[in-house]
Amino acid sequence: MIMNFKDYSSYPNFFLLAGPCVIEGEKMAMEIAETIVKVTENLGIPYVFKGSYRKANRSRLDSFTGIGDLEALAILGKVKSTFGIPVVTDIHSPEEAQMAADFVDVLQIPAFLCRQTDLLVAAARTGKAVNIKKGQFLSPEAMQFAVQKVREAGNDNVAVTERGVSFGYQDLIVDYRGIPEMQKFGCPVILDATHSLQQPNQPKGVTGGRPDLIETIARAGVAVGVDGLFIETHPEPSQAKSDGANMLPLSRLPELLKRLSAIRATINMFAD
Repeated sequence: MIMNFKDYSSYPNFFLLAGPCVIEGEKMAMEIAETIVKVTENLGIPYVFKGSYRKANRSRLDSFTGIGDLEALAILGKVKSTFGIPVVTDIHSPEEAQMAADFVDVLQIPAFLCRQTDLLVAAARTGKAVNIKKGQFLSPEAMQFAVQKVREAGNDNVAVTERGVSFGYQDLIVDYRGIPEMQKFGCPVILDATHSLQQPNQPKGVTGGRPDLIETIARAGVAVGVDGLFIETHPEPSQAKSDGANMLPLSRLPELLKRLSAIRATINMFAD
């Protein structure tokens, strides 16, 4: 399966990257994928299943990082083959690029690593789609250089994801002006409606969040005209092994997507 971001962004609706923070097991991944596939098919939302095979950026050494790289990647591959949908996962070093590319359709560059040239080039050279998360420390305009690195490595199948800007030590804020600014790069722009609500650098070493505001962030993004949405979801966020404080309960996702689709349809009616 070849997934092209530009094809996805040409749909009347937004496209969606959604799934758990990290792959915890096959049963959980398949349950989430099945639920989201049903609702996105009904609403005409192009869907990409999201799941990290490993979490490399953790505050504490004893934090859960994954069930094993190849085991988690194999589960992503099974989601892809079972439901006929593309899948996306993070990579953290150039050496991981081809390993992950053997299983997934989109390689995601974490925000903290968005300026790492070797990582961007390695991802680009796999021929897979590349999603670059904007660093919390960068302006929207500065992301053009990350996009250029991927393109100059021979890959124009690239997207950028907004995920908030550092605001003090323990909060993030979304500047919606950045969405049209980054769309000027000629690539789709995705809004991460979950990580934008993180509350990092907590004294206990576990990131907090405001999942009650996910709909607020997503509504605003759709209204502004974002091409895609990124939402992490879990059947029971309180029991999640990673980033439970930021994830949307899976049971709430269908109705949220219906409301967001209605907003997009209304905006399309009045588009020039």
